[in-house]
Amino acid sequence: MKPDARAEGRRWLAQAENDLAFAALASREGYFAQACFNSQQAAEKALKAAECAELDPEFSNLRSRVAPLDQFYVATRYPNSLPGGIPAQAFARPEAERALEMAREVMAAVKRRLAPAD
Repeated sequence: MKPDARAEGRRWLAQAENDLAFAALASREGYFAQACFNSQQAAEKALKAAECAELDPEFSNLRSRVAPLDQFYVATRYPNSLPGGIPAQAFARPEAERALEMAREVMAAVKRRLAPAD
């Protein structure tokens, strides 16, 4: 990865870390749909940080383990994605904790990928 690309990747990773911190706060405070959504966003931004899927075979294995995060992109935000309910009532702590766990796994893999070259 080129030095300037690595610096841009670190900017994306910094925002991803901020999103993940907010997701953890939301989960602690009982805002589980928001925790799930922000976990998904953190993982997505972290992966964009390094364009990982194309650059590192480690991410091929990771993809299948964290794919469930995609279910949180729409269903956690829009009432019409959940007939008869709303996102704020449809998600609970177990989903939020699992989403956080998957996002943290992505974050750790990307941090390893963006570590300064020796």
